[in-house]
Amino acid sequence: MTRRCELTGKMALSGNNVSHAKNKTKRRFLPNLGMVSLTSEKLEKTFKFRASAAALRTVDKKGGLDLFLLKADETKLSRSALKVKKDLESFQTTPQ
Repeated sequence: MTRRCELTGKMALSGNNVSHAKNKTKRRFLPNLGMVSLTSEKLEKTFKFRASAAALRTVDKKGGLDLFLLKADETKLSRSALKVKKDLESFQTTPQ
């Protein structure tokens, strides 16, 4: 499984370690990922995602998982996050 945030699509980057003598060696910059459980208020369910710390701050800023997913770009979401987004969209369109 790749080290990729399921909500924002943030992945590992590559770069160089540069010593004092300007020697360069390859390295990877890994995202700060963790397994988190986020609750959808509209669906009244809890979902587990492998998300970065930056994504969690963004979810809080947007007002929760529901609002974040409805505004999120579909190309950056994982399959499980896309499924939750589709469920949210279908929940909104059904009359209650």
